[in-house]
Amino acid sequence: MDPETSAKISRRREILAEIRRILIHNLDVRREPDEIDPDTPLFGSGLGLDSVDAIEIMVSLQASFAISFPDEASGRSALRTVNTLVDLVLRMEGRAP
Repeated sequence: MDPETSAKISRRREILAEIRRILIHNLDVRREPDEIDPDTPLFGSGLGLDSVDAIEIMVSLQASFAISFPDEASGRSALRTVNTLVDLVLRMEGRAP
């Protein structure tokens, strides 16, 4: 595997680990980190989060990754699964606030 691909995979894993930590510590999700499947829905029958949790997720992501969200729609569409949160962080990293 080339170094660039390896670095991207490594960064994705780091972000996933931090998002799992946020879910467990900031939102009281009662699961072990590896029990949170990246394709788990955040709301409804998945992790069972609510609209207040959605705000906490966005604030926590902004603080943890020093990113900002340019519009409400980008945040809303990213709040489907753990993987969509990882994708959002990857997309927003490096952009000016």
